[in-house]
Amino acid sequence: MIEKQLLEVSIGQTVQVISFNGGETLENKLRQLGLLPGYYVRMVRRAPFGGPVLLEIDGRSIAIGRGIAAKIQVKETKDGCDSH
Repeated sequence: MIEKQLLEVSIGQTVQVISFNGGETLENKLRQLGLLPGYYVRMVRRAPFGGPVLLEIDGRSIAIGRGIAAKIQVKETKDGCDSH
């Protein structure tokens, strides 16, 4: 299992969320967005010039800042599964 920050994920790659490296406020915000440990997310795109990253979770698109993406630990999936 290779763990890394969500910000390091390649465009089009699907990964599984492992944990959040932030405080309770960050965790609550991500839960409200539906980004929970155990869920699979796909990196859709990175906005230029340090802009947000666009993710796909359960068929929904969400954008989060790069600073937040750097605090989310993920692991690579072998089969590209998109379920949770």
